Amino acid sequence: MLKIGYIFLFLLLNACQPVKNENVHTKKEFALVIHGGAGVIEPGTMSKELENEYHLSLSEALEIGKVILSSGGKSIDAVEAVITFMENDSLFNAGKGAVFTHEGKNELDASIMVGRDMSAGAVAGVTVIKNPIKAARAVMEKSPHVLMSGKGAEEFAILQGCEKVDPSYFYTKKSYESLQAEIEKLKNNKMGTVGCVALDKFGDIVAGTSTGGMTNKKYNRVGDSPIIGAGTYADNNVCGISCTGHGEYFIRFSVAKDIASMMEYKNMSIQEASDYVIKEKLVSKGGKGGMIGLDKYGNIVMPFNTVGMYRGYCTPDKKETFLYK
Repeated sequence: MLKIGYIFLFLLLNACQPVKNENVHTKKEFALVIHGGAGVIEPGTMSKELENEYHLSLSEALEIGKVILSSGGKSIDAVEAVITFMENDSLFNAGKGAVFTHEGKNELDASIMVGRDMSAGAVAGVTVIKNPIKAARAVMEKSPHVLMSGKGAEEFAILQGCEKVDPSYFYTKKSYESLQAEIEKLKNNKMGTVGCVALDKFGDIVAGTSTGGMTNKKYNRVGDSPIIGAGTYADNNVCGISCTGHGEYFIRFSVAKDIASMMEYKNMSIQEASDYVIKEKLVSKGGKGGMIGLDKYGNIVMPFNTVGMYRGYCTPDKKETFLYK
């Protein structure tokens, strides 16, 4: 298997040290940051083999975006390509690896936002669209709307050329067993949303988020991922953000926009604003999760208040991935 063949080389090259965010005011040529969900992710909870699988998948996702951005491509294309890759990887709770609802179905959400003109698109509760992030982009670019849901979103996406699959495509043994365990204990710890934020050579910031939601969710529940300002936000003059965690809290406190507003109105750095919202404000209200983001200069942040968060970033001269604190 190709992934396994690169594991030892990858571990040797990747020191996995925390990002040294200096909040410099010199724009990087490009920058990209991703997450694969936050939650109970700590040493000892998974095998070394599975840890390596996550590291390598995150690294491959970053490489996809890096190739696009380094060759002069646009941030929107990088974000879509990276999230599509992660949606197709059953390791994550998005697309192929989406968790199951209480009824044993998969309901997927996604959103994307462009910082240049603040345009945005999102879908919620889709069940037959292979890559919800593509549907979200179609809503943004080919309709006058921001958010579509359910059957209408599916019909529109299919008309725009998005690939339709049978709902059985989203089945994975791991996600189905997670539902059964969830029904038994009536408690949810999995927060496996995926997200990507990119800054290209043209200064354009784009943020995107995609998720299968919460295991055992009922009543067509929709979280923060397709909600602009809650789970996703981008503004070329400030920053781009993608969130992951307990969506109800991120919706109630408009987490993504809150961070951007503190940067805009209080002149805080992205590090200061994101640390305050994620590690102080959200914690004080009982909200769990994290976010990834970058500002207009390419300074990257990846704060979270859970045990761990799948995450990584790349710039012209560096690429790293992380699982734990």
